[in-house]
Amino acid sequence: MIQLKSPDEIEKMRSSNRLVAQVLRALSERVQPGVTTLELDRLAETLIRQAGAQPAFKGYQGFPATVCASVNEQVVHGIPNREPLKEGDILSLDVGVRLDGFFGDMAVTLPVGRVSDEAGRLMKTTQEALGAAIEQVRDGNRLGDVSHAVQQYAESRGYNVVTQFVGHGIGRMLHEAPQVPNFGRAGTGQRLYVGLVLAIEPMLNCGTSEVEVLADHWTVVTKDRRLSAHFEHTVAITDSGPEVLTTTLDETENWGTTGTLS
Repeated sequence: MIQLKSPDEIEKMRSSNRLVAQVLRALSERVQPGVTTLELDRLAETLIRQAGAQPAFKGYQGFPATVCASVNEQVVHGIPNREPLKEGDILSLDVGVRLDGFFGDMAVTLPVGRVSDEAGRLMKTTQEALGAAIEQVRDGNRLGDVSHAVQQYAESRGYNVVTQFVGHGIGRMLHEAPQVPNFGRAGTGQRLYVGLVLAIEPMLNCGTSEVEVLADHWTVVTKDRRLSAHFEHTVAITDSGPEVLTTTLDETENWGTTGTLS
C-alpha cells in the first residue's frame, strides 16, 4: 500500500535526507586514488552515528556495511573493501540512514582523479536522466512519466538502463510501494499525489543492460563488464512540485561533474 506523508512527516524526512546528503558530501571530499572504500565506509558510519541516526543498510537483509560502494562495472550493492581506488576509476556511493523514525536514501557516482571521456559522459548523462525524471514527479502525473523520462533520456544518448533493479517509495520503511522502474511508457501506471515520497535512482550502462550478481551474493556487475553509473535522490511531491530532499542547505555543486576528465 502506498503511504502518503503529512507535512510534519515530510519535515522529518527533510532532516534524514539532509543528513544523507551531508554524509555523501563528506565522503566525496575523501575520494582520491589510494583511498579504500572500507575507509569511506567507516567514516560514513561514524558521521551517521554522531548525528544520532542509524545506518539504514548495515544488517539490512544481511548486508555487511554502511555504504554500498560500487566501482567501474559494478552497478549497485558493492561491498566496501581494502583495495585502494585507482586513478581513472568511477565510484558509486549509495548511503541510507534512519533518523527520528524516517529513512533517507541517496547515491552519487564520483570520478577518482582523472577519468576518461567515456566515464565522464556516462556520469553526466546519468545525473541528467535523474533530473529529467524529477521534473515528472508532480501531482496528477503517472509513475510511467517518471520511468519513461529516464529511459528516453538515456537511450537518446546511446546508453542502456538497468531493468532488474528499480527505485522505490520511502518513508518509515527503507523500501515502500511503489517500485520506480527506469523504463516505461508515459501516461501509464500509478497516479502520483501530493505527499508521495520516492527514491528515484537511474542506473545507466555503457554497454548491455544485462547484469549479474557476483559470488558474494550482493555485488551487481554489468554482464559485459563495461562501465555503469548510478545516481539517486529522494523526492517529495508537494503542492508546488517536486522537492529534492537529499540536498544540503548550502548545496551549489552538481554531483559527479566536478572531477577532471582526461
